[in-house]
Amino acid sequence: MSKSYAFILAITAYFIWGLSPIYFKMIESVPAIEIIIHRIIWSAVCCTFLVFFIKQKQWWQPLLNHPKYILILFGTGFMLSMNWLTYVWAINNNYMLEASLGYYINPLLSVLLGTLVLKEKMRKLQWIAISLAVIGVMIQIILMGQLPWISVFLALTFALYGLIRKIVPINVLPGMMIETWALLPVTIGWLLFHTNSMSLSPNFWHSHMIWLCMLAGPITLIPLILFNLAAKHLPYSSIGFLQYLSPTLVFLLAIFYFHENFHIEKLLTFAFIWLALILFSLDTYLIRRGGKFVAQ
Repeated sequence: MSKSYAFILAITAYFIWGLSPIYFKMIESVPAIEIIIHRIIWSAVCCTFLVFFIKQKQWWQPLLNHPKYILILFGTGFMLSMNWLTYVWAINNNYMLEASLGYYINPLLSVLLGTLVLKEKMRKLQWIAISLAVIGVMIQIILMGQLPWISVFLALTFALYGLIRKIVPINVLPGMMIETWALLPVTIGWLLFHTNSMSLSPNFWHSHMIWLCMLAGPITLIPLILFNLAAKHLPYSSIGFLQYLSPTLVFLLAIFYFHENFHIEKLLTFAFIWLALILFSLDTYLIRRGGKFVAQ
């Protein structure tokens, strides 16, 4: 695969992620918890089909050798579902700016967790970037009197998810298949307990809404597959710069399409986060270009 083709695949993946709020707004009449139930069920179906269709070689071998990985994937599945639920709730309750802020913060938090958990050494610019991000969050706490908990929770859960999945040597599709399988009993139990839920209504199954909810599976997996295909053929630095495309699209949608309020307090918070990300990206670029002096 050529780098230009891989770049197109990566751009497509990030565009799908960035424009996903439009999809979730289309089904906002469905309660957020039920949207996640559909996302889990149809993702499990799609994952299972793809894992066996493309015949990934001996994906089960690490699980047989290390049964504890199954329990870990159960935990990451729960963590991912909480991330999904918070994101969908934020989108459908007009907290889209908070959601975009969370995914801007995520790369910085991932680096911090790598330092704390994996004992990776942070460079000077990375410390400055994280400090600026903390200042940005503190500004919102002081000026608005509240912690941007949606942003922090989204960033923390996804950073922890990425950290744990980095440690567990299971490929993306088989891993997500097990994660969604692990959640199926919980989702089915929830539906059996809530017999009056919209998803069990005959009218729901005879409307176009069921088809829209079924799309949650492909919408979850298609960008993931495209991203992983592209990542094999693109430099890490390119992926690093592209990762800001999704939260930027969500940010632009929130302001110009869904017309969310954008107060000066939020602008200051975003300004510090953007400055932090510029320094973070500059550090990555210089290191990849051989600018080792940054690490000193």
